[in-house]
Amino acid sequence: MSQPLQGVTVVVTRPLAQAAGLAAMIEAAGGEAVVFPVLEIGPAEDPAPLAAAIDALDDYAFAVFVSPNAVAYSVPEILARRAWPAGLRPVAVGGATVAALAQHGIGPTIAPSLRFDSEALLELPELQAAAVASKRVAVFRGNGGRELLADTLRERGARVDFIACYQRTTPAGGSASLKDLWDSGCFDAVALSSSEGLRNLWEMLDAEDRERLAETPLFVPHARIAEAAHALGLTNTILTDPADAGIIAGLCAHPWR
Repeated sequence: MSQPLQGVTVVVTRPLAQAAGLAAMIEAAGGEAVVFPVLEIGPAEDPAPLAAAIDALDDYAFAVFVSPNAVAYSVPEILARRAWPAGLRPVAVGGATVAALAQHGIGPTIAPSLRFDSEALLELPELQAAAVASKRVAVFRGNGGRELLADTLRERGARVDFIACYQRTTPAGGSASLKDLWDSGCFDAVALSSSEGLRNLWEMLDAEDRERLAETPLFVPHARIAEAAHALGLTNTILTDPADAGIIAGLCAHPWR
């Protein structure tokens, strides 16, 4: 079996509950994965918006889920209280979210097949003005996030409601374990999956470790994350194909020695 990551240690920064997949891919390729979450995911502080959305679910034509977390923190609550409305079309930004919905028996799902972002979603014929004008759209997401999807759908005549069903926070405890790895020369790369995760990591580091990060290959699966990294002076950034599959492909193709 090919071991392209033999002797390579990669820091996986996904939230703890979502890090296992990429970590297993790294180890299957002969590398070592160090899980260092830069985001923590938990239920929304205020459950009222989700409860209200569940009560009004029959009024919506589309339910957009921005991530597997959005599914995990809303769909079980929905299905515990009621059946999924027959006329409600599920929409997902990426394949992992489609799979998460399917695990609950929800589908077929409107989703892009090549790029996994709001821009790709908005290119789909099912979300053009002729299809969404005067329709209500529920967007299940975490606290905050990009406004592009809602703004564009509103321009196309839709009525859009955000439902914050989970929250993202910076883990407590700082970067001591990461500093220990740097001091011992025990890791070779960082894999980052979101711009917010990059910002959190940057804020967790002191000036010395920010310089170290700038010298460390940073593997990211979206151009937006790469742009944010470059803005911070992190020019040793490798843009990969989308999702964990893209990250592992980029890691395996990199000339490590």
